[in-house]
Amino acid sequence: MTGTRASTTFDPADETAWSDLETAVRDWVADDPDPQTADELRRLLGLADGEVPRHPGDPSPEERQRIDARRAAREELADRFGATLQFGTAGLRGALGGGPNRMNRAVVIRAAAGLAAYLGRELDGVSPAPRVVIGYDARHRSVDFARDTAAVLTAVGIEALVLPGAQPTPVLAFALRHLDADAAVQVTASHNPARDNGYKVYLGGRVVTDAGRGAQIVPPYDAAIAAEIAHVRSVASVPRATEGWTVLGREVIDAYAAAVASAPARVAGLTVDPLLAREVKIVLTPLHGVGGDLAARVLNAAGFTDVLVVPEQADPHPDFPSIAFPNPEEAGAIDLALGLAWDERADLVLALDPDADRCAVAVQDPRARGHLGPDTARADGWRMLHGDETGALLGATIADHWRSTPDGRVLASSIVSSRLLERIADDAGLGYAPTLTGFKWLSRVDGLVFGYEEALGYCVDPDNVHDKDGISAALLLATLAARLRSEGRTFVDALDDLARRHGLHLSGQVSGRFDDAAQIVERVERLRQHPPATLGGSRVEIVVDLATGSDADRRGLPPTEGVRLTAADGTRVVVRPSGTEPKVKCYLEVVEPVAPEADVHAVGAARRAAADRLHAVEADVRAALHL
Repeated sequence: MTGTRASTTFDPADETAWSDLETAVRDWVADDPDPQTADELRRLLGLADGEVPRHPGDPSPEERQRIDARRAAREELADRFGATLQFGTAGLRGALGGGPNRMNRAVVIRAAAGLAAYLGRELDGVSPAPRVVIGYDARHRSVDFARDTAAVLTAVGIEALVLPGAQPTPVLAFALRHLDADAAVQVTASHNPARDNGYKVYLGGRVVTDAGRGAQIVPPYDAAIAAEIAHVRSVASVPRATEGWTVLGREVIDAYAAAVASAPARVAGLTVDPLLAREVKIVLTPLHGVGGDLAARVLNAAGFTDVLVVPEQADPHPDFPSIAFPNPEEAGAIDLALGLAWDERADLVLALDPDADRCAVAVQDPRARGHLGPDTARADGWRMLHGDETGALLGATIADHWRSTPDGRVLASSIVSSRLLERIADDAGLGYAPTLTGFKWLSRVDGLVFGYEEALGYCVDPDNVHDKDGISAALLLATLAARLRSEGRTFVDALDDLARRHGLHLSGQVSGRFDDAAQIVERVERLRQHPPATLGGSRVEIVVDLATGSDADRRGLPPTEGVRLTAADGTRVVVRPSGTEPKVKCYLEVVEPVAPEADVHAVGAARRAAADRLHAVEADVRAALHL
């Protein structure tokens, strides 16, 4: 989680406030182990200490430039030192730079020391010593943060195992269980902007032994580790080894690839003739991340040899030069992949986010053809499936496999994801569990055979990866596409079948970004106190405060900030603050009835009717939140 923003009450002209801030900055610089960030802070100090004109009259343009630079430098330092990057259930995540409210080596060393102290306390007197696996992606400073973590852990006698080179997050989650480690650290900011980095922590082995073994941390583990971090007096006081950790060989990568290759048959009963697999043309993009080579390897090994990797996005690059935002959900992120698919007449587009724990899929949908101009992929009907659509396809495939032996097996999705998965589970005789958002919760469901959240995260093989995994999801999707192709069908046909069986569930999202976190709290509170009377013309019948709602309504879920509205026609809206960005997010869903015998035209008409309802709901939500 990112730290809170610096106080907006800081006045750059207040010399007393500046004196206190300057002292804090100089103390940090003296303890900074990184010449790069220390020099960066010294440069800001120099600008912030710049002289301003003392003579009467308007300053000259040159003097005004110095005044503005001085103010900007003081405000930047106030933001970096006015708060501390908080260690929570998302670990650490924030912009790179010097200071306690940024991601840097000093913050990482303190975090590693806190984790080491926590493991030492939890496993005190237990033999052998704690074992920790460390992974990292290709972002700026990732390898440095991983090396610092290994150095801190090794210095106190913890066995540190470092993955060989920049690797996807699912490989790290797999290695934690595969190597029977007690904890794992992945240095990544996932799909955040290029300026960010992060630090995820998983617990397993002898520390967490229940259904959460191998998952990301949740309370109270996060608070316990954060308390140990707070006890670190200084970076200089943290011992760091110069050697002694182990860099793992490619064997762990091979073991992960083998587990992924066997997943379609194990978890969904899906196999495909290699001859059929070769007929499926796939466009793959890793969005400049670390998953491209491994995903292509897994697909090729399964018989999908006609895989075209988007050349402009094939290699890892920390600046993500071809896209504005490295998230498949963002507008334009997969345009190059769609264009290549259109040029090459591909069957399927698979897109991974930079650390490959999320997967997006795009298909050609005849009903999505439009008039966006000639010779474009979107005009020809190419569209990315919504995360809920992909979750329903994967969930239905896995549910069908376990239909004859459902006992104790559970499908799960987050409370902001579509309700369709629950209907799929009920139809197959499987259990269903709603969870709070985040795979740290989804992974902890007893009996889990599939879990997903609408933000393109899918856990299709929880026995091997207790987290979302874009690569194993990509292979299962490709295998399903080949199976459908052999039947003369597509993903669109399969979605229509789900609509006929369970009703057409259509979901969407509205979000608002704010500079001040207090504005997010205020908007959610306003909705809680004054919810809209109708949503899309249907009367709002149920308003649930997720922070205090009844256990019966929320099935015993832990309290979480947010509000859920349900209308008479089944329309549902969930509003909550984002856990990783300064946003308020609103998740919308409408359900349109579809007759079991409806033809493709009738299903298309239902889809259009649902889209119209969803647009009306979106307008009501924007008005209610003043977005």
